[in-house]
Amino acid sequence: MNASSLPEVSTWGAFLATLKRDLLVAFKRRNDLLNPIMFFLIVVTLFPLGVSPDPLELTRISAGVVWVSALLASMLSLDNLYRADYEDGSLEQLLLSPQPLFFLVLAKNIAHWLISGLPVVVLSPLLAYMLYLPGEAYWTLVLTLLIGTPVLSLFGSIGVALTVGLGSRGLILAVIVLPLTMPVLIIGAKAVTDVMFGLPVGSHFALLGAILAVALSVGPLASAAALRISVN
Repeated sequence: MNASSLPEVSTWGAFLATLKRDLLVAFKRRNDLLNPIMFFLIVVTLFPLGVSPDPLELTRISAGVVWVSALLASMLSLDNLYRADYEDGSLEQLLLSPQPLFFLVLAKNIAHWLISGLPVVVLSPLLAYMLYLPGEAYWTLVLTLLIGTPVLSLFGSIGVALTVGLGSRGLILAVIVLPLTMPVLIIGAKAVTDVMFGLPVGSHFALLGAILAVALSVGPLASAAALRISVN
């Protein structure tokens, strides 16, 4: 059977295949899957010991603690986004694929968010309760994380793509990614704090939605260009 007789894979089919493959690989590597979640839990639970166990003090900083921990957990898992593919040569095959690289990178970003971002969103109410976050702010915290954590994966992907060929990239990756993700952290934490004081938060959600729209359109495009530069 020659190459011309092989069935052509659609862009949607390639997108789903990439997403499924990354999820299967992640579930086979249990340590890489659990490390960000455990790191998130440990960082949040250590704050009452390191700062103060006073409920009023924890209530005041609870939103910032959860958001900073979510950002650090995302940073911890970012290095796995393209590293294994680069080392085993499958990243080069991805670049040679006839399908648009934009959608393949987007699939990998979504898989990364499902593995590292979604568990953070699910666990956030439990940890917020531990930090004495008022009940009226729970939904705001969950919604801001639901909108904001995909941005961490999408913008983080750009930094990983730029540094995928470097041997030691921890500090460089942080320098690239943190300035891109800092606005999301500030707006998300501010929205939760404003709800606690009875202030309107519609503008905060509008800003987070706009940043997510920009990240969805620009993030995979920039990551695809960075991968071509780094690999070639």
